[in-house]
Amino acid sequence: MPLYRRTMRRLVWLTALTVSPVFALDRAQVTVGPATFQAEVARTSQDRQRGLMFRRELPPDQGMLFVQPPGPAVFWMKNTYVPLDLLYFDTEGRLVQIIAEVPPCETPNCPIYPSHTASVRYILEINAGEAVRRGIRVGDPLRLIPKSAP
Repeated sequence: MPLYRRTMRRLVWLTALTVSPVFALDRAQVTVGPATFQAEVARTSQDRQRGLMFRRELPPDQGMLFVQPPGPAVFWMKNTYVPLDLLYFDTEGRLVQIIAEVPPCETPNCPIYPSHTASVRYILEINAGEAVRRGIRVGDPLRLIPKSAP
C-alpha cells in the first residue's frame, strides 16, 4: 500500500478516535444482579457532564456507567433523547436506588433526579424499563470487567 494511502488511513482513524464519544470512553462489562450490559464508562467530569446527551438510541444490552467521587448524585436529562432507568450504587457497589422510566428532556428546565443517599459512587444509565425486565433489584451487587477501547 502506498505511503500516502496508509498515512490518510491513519489520519482518518485518529480523527475518529478524537471525535467519536464511543471511542473516547473506556468500556466495561457491567453485571447488576442477573443482568449484564456493555457500558461506556464516564470517569472525567467532562464525560459525566456529556453523558448520553444527543444520543438517539441505546441498544438494550448497553448503558453508561458514571464513576464519581463518593457523595450525593444528582442527574438530569437535558438534551437526552432516550428514556432511561437510573441505578445508583454506593461505595461498596451495592444498588441503593432505582429511578425508573426517566423521560427525555429537551427544554432548559429539566427536572433533577437526586440520590436518596449521600454516599453514591457509581450510577448506571440503561434503557427505561430494563431494570424491571431483567429483574434488577435494590441490594444487587455491581460487578465490573474492564475492556480495552475498540
